[in-house]
Amino acid sequence: MEELIQKGIKAKKAATILAQLSTEQKNNVLEQAAKLIIEKSETILQANKKDLDTAHANNVKGALMDRLSLNKQRLEGIAEGLQQVASLEDPIGEVLSMNKRPNGLRIGQIRVPLGVIGIIYEARPNVTADAFALCLKTGNAVILRGGKEAINSNMAIVDVIREALQSQNVSMDAIQLVEDTSRDSAVGMMKLNQYLDVLIPRGGAGLIKTVVENSSVPVLETGVGNCHTYIDESADLKMAQSIAVNAKTHRPGVCNAMESLLVHASVADKILPPLCKELKKLNVEIRGDEKVVQLVPFALPAKEEDWATEYLDLILSIKVVSDLDEAIAHITKYGSSHSETIVTENYSNSQRFLHEVDAAAVYVNASTRFTDGFMFGFGAEIGISTQKLHARGPMGLKELTSTKYIIYGDGQVRS
Repeated sequence: MEELIQKGIKAKKAATILAQLSTEQKNNVLEQAAKLIIEKSETILQANKKDLDTAHANNVKGALMDRLSLNKQRLEGIAEGLQQVASLEDPIGEVLSMNKRPNGLRIGQIRVPLGVIGIIYEARPNVTADAFALCLKTGNAVILRGGKEAINSNMAIVDVIREALQSQNVSMDAIQLVEDTSRDSAVGMMKLNQYLDVLIPRGGAGLIKTVVENSSVPVLETGVGNCHTYIDESADLKMAQSIAVNAKTHRPGVCNAMESLLVHASVADKILPPLCKELKKLNVEIRGDEKVVQLVPFALPAKEEDWATEYLDLILSIKVVSDLDEAIAHITKYGSSHSETIVTENYSNSQRFLHEVDAAAVYVNASTRFTDGFMFGFGAEIGISTQKLHARGPMGLKELTSTKYIIYGDGQVRS
């Protein structure tokens, strides 16, 4: 706990400095960090290999391994994300309102940093750079506590970022990494009220639940993704197959991947055999209701818990529904309010789906894989919020700010 307290003290001090940085200073750091990520890619990849070797030894496979893995292309994507954040408009100091009261007071509201942000996350080394970029651009200091699976990768990325900060004469304590990956360090972060202004958990359902239930620091909750695709009776079936395959297999280990497919009964016999055949080629295990098992010989019978499961793997539950009402009711019952999509050529049905489905991101004729800060033009994201207070959906720059009132007077006193 003493280590965390010392990091908290340093972060508080850094935050007061970061809040005063100019947009140019912040952008220069981000550009330099992007440059160094590429220049030092071999060092980062060597560190990542240590993590991958450990993961292999621990029999980690599939989507979990994919989340952990870095390569030159992914490092280029991380660098591009840093540069994109640099190119975005700086929200700090934005005047949201300014009104003059009858007594002559001028009362306005401006955007300000949150202060010190803590992030607890799992085997996603890209989060290290994304979190830094968004926090720096919004004048926040960040304390990161990643999972043990990615500790070497995270340390290497943080070293590069701190070098970029130092080169631009900005406090290296703008980013700090908790190298103790024990449960005690996570619990300590949850109790660091004196230094953390907000705590963000990013990972699986277990991690998020633990932080929400045990943290005395205010939590910005990022949600699990039990995402659905509904193929309507009027759907373009070629489009529907393309969207479903992409949503399930593009990166199955991420929260915006499709976990359940709903198909209108009138098109089930046309779409399911060829679609499931294609999914099987891509090593997807199919779990379906009675109708699906009849149509797809290799499908396994789905259990009740399958409808509510975020697999984060090459597993898909499929249900045949009688109409749009049943599809929406199913999503309402089992969904996690993350990302949902309808494939349809019926405008009325598309509008009903948009208005009646309660989720952070609701699509018409597109893959759920687009629920992402980079895809939404935010440069990167701190996570995807499924709660409704403060922030919802991909959390970019503005979601990492607060506001304060500024009041101009000329001697007014209250009577």
